[in-house]
Amino acid sequence: MKARQQFRAPKKLKLRDEDAGATPLRDVAEREAVGKDEIKQRERDMTIELTRQIAVCQDMMYAQRKHKLLLVLQGMDTSGKDGTVRALFSEINPMGLRGVRFKPPSSDELAHDYLWRVHSQVPEQGEIAIFNRSHYEDVLITRVQSMIDEKECKRRYAHIRDFERMLAETGTVIVKIFLHLSRDEQRKRLQARIDDPQKQWKFDHNDVVQRQMWDQYMDAYERAIEATDADHAPWYIIPADSKVHRNLLVSSVLLEVMASLKMSYPEPDPQLTGLQVE
Repeated sequence: MKARQQFRAPKKLKLRDEDAGATPLRDVAEREAVGKDEIKQRERDMTIELTRQIAVCQDMMYAQRKHKLLLVLQGMDTSGKDGTVRALFSEINPMGLRGVRFKPPSSDELAHDYLWRVHSQVPEQGEIAIFNRSHYEDVLITRVQSMIDEKECKRRYAHIRDFERMLAETGTVIVKIFLHLSRDEQRKRLQARIDDPQKQWKFDHNDVVQRQMWDQYMDAYERAIEATDADHAPWYIIPADSKVHRNLLVSSVLLEVMASLKMSYPEPDPQLTGLQVE
């Protein structure tokens, strides 16, 4: 089964903790034969090979200036959004790559509609734009914390569907990834940040506050994903308890998407045939 089919969000989504630890591309018998550490190293090597292929596709995309790709990464705190970006794009030419992190809106941004600041960050031709968090925060944290009511939330689902359809119809390939982390794994990662002096800078006390509303967030994600999943803007649910396997799964999906565009380098210029530089 293709990765895009295997990890596409189901029509009736239920985000269960036990599914966050799944390793669907890992051979159980092989793991028992060679051990956990060897399996992880093999998966790292596989991911490196996939990212190199992604880099080739991105190089053709940048040279061709025909396609543009928007990668949306969503997930609870510590689910690995930053780690996924580092793992997938270390081989890529930064000229054709742009990462976007949406912070709390400024007073100027709040004076406009909530999609105003998002639209200016979408990719241009030949570019991959990565949204580390995104416009979906406006139907997640805002709903969980009762900044908007149910009626406004549904209205925003419609806005987002229209926005993404417009992007797709004007040439943007959209890939939306939900990094599905379990509550217990988040606890371990937050504690690891506290216990390591060199990682304490990553710890935010607000993460602990938001963690208390875990069930509400899972419900908000389920509803948002179901309401906005579409063939032109699909959601993929990626188990994220294993960092190594998470990277393998995301790179598998992304490579399939980019390979499906059937990109190539621009045709050689016949006027350059035989030209000698003095």
